Amino acid sequence: MALTVYTTTWCGPCKRLKAQLTREGIAYQEIDIERNPDAAEFVMSVNNGNQTVPTVVVESPAGRVALTNPSVAEVKRLLGSAA
Repeated sequence: MALTVYTTTWCGPCKRLKAQLTREGIAYQEIDIERNPDAAEFVMSVNNGNQTVPTVVVESPAGRVALTNPSVAEVKRLLGSAA
């Protein structure tokens, strides 16, 4: 199972979510959409054309789920159900 957090360097909610994930011991890959045009396109594709961050993607054998600006509790629930 993989967890990816699409972010920017200036995003306050992104910083908060990353700190909470780290505190909870949840590993993730971070992708800065301002440095990666393909990532920005993906974020726009799951957010009605908007570059809304944090966008979190959980990939598991059951499939891929994208969440926009989720709480750490939402991420934990999704990880628990995808396990």
